[in-house]
Amino acid sequence: MRFKRISVLVAASALTLTACTGNTPEPQGGGNQGGGVKVANDEPGKKVVIGFSAPAADHGWMAAITDAAKKEAGKYSDVELRVVEGTNDPNLQISQVETFINDKVDAIVLLPFDGAALTPVALKAMKAGITVINVDREFDSPFAARSTVLGDNYGMGVSAGTYVCQKLNGKTDAVVAEIAGIDSLPLTQDRSKGFADALQGCGLKVSNRVAAEFTVESGEKAAANLLQAARKIDAIWNHDDDQGVGVTAAIKNSGRSEFFMVGGAGSANVMREIKADNGPHKATVIYPSTQGADGIRLARLAVQGKALGDLVEVEVPREVQLYAPVVTKDNVDRYLPTAFES
Repeated sequence: MRFKRISVLVAASALTLTACTGNTPEPQGGGNQGGGVKVANDEPGKKVVIGFSAPAADHGWMAAITDAAKKEAGKYSDVELRVVEGTNDPNLQISQVETFINDKVDAIVLLPFDGAALTPVALKAMKAGITVINVDREFDSPFAARSTVLGDNYGMGVSAGTYVCQKLNGKTDAVVAEIAGIDSLPLTQDRSKGFADALQGCGLKVSNRVAAEFTVESGEKAAANLLQAARKIDAIWNHDDDQGVGVTAAIKNSGRSEFFMVGGAGSANVMREIKADNGPHKATVIYPSTQGADGIRLARLAVQGKALGDLVEVEVPREVQLYAPVVTKDNVDRYLPTAFES
């Protein structure tokens, strides 16, 4: 059974506070803020031993998850990070978590290959008094983690569709194509639904759709099939920038250039193409590869009994869902530093 989440968005910014009160708000406890300024929560505290487990780094985004987690832990003298080898075998990952439990670590940051399969051992860790931070793929029980860090798959679709609508600027007869990931996965279904919902708002719909498998090879094959089937296209949304390497190759081989493309996930190679403005990519929608790093930071704060900076709440949040912004030539320099390599 999966538990439905209800998300509440609170839009309050320091700029708004300054405008209303005329005062400059004082920095509060939290992680590193703009410009690398150190704040209260960065000061060394109680030592925290964190175990980290994620799937195999057979995908640019997944490799970046583990790399970012390691780099984040390295910023803190009070954090000892124990990273196990990434695996796509749920049984092996369960064994890894069992070892963390036996070693009595303070926290476990876990991106499960299969959220349902890892739920029982995560519950066991929580019952043993270990703080569990669930990353990206959710457990089946709300009791299996202290906090959960999520991307926004539906929001990715909405962001991509909104950008396409704006770019086509009222062209209601436009041909919009979609290259999805793995159709059996809920994340793919959420991305497609968000995209369709956003397009509906400007009177458009997906005219041609194919699914790939999040690999370069599958992306090239799916894109080649799409280009053969659709003789005219105005816009393409590709769900994943890793499979997008293959998609771009197929486009180049076809010699077609009448359309623009929006990527997905936010790879550095796509961002560089966007910045150079010399290919079909005009935008990509971010699915943050910083989630592992955010998990490390939340684990440290939770064990040390600290709150998340800039929130009034005295505990770290139960759930953090990250935004899915659109990266274009105008803002690409802001996002390149945290982009992953495909």
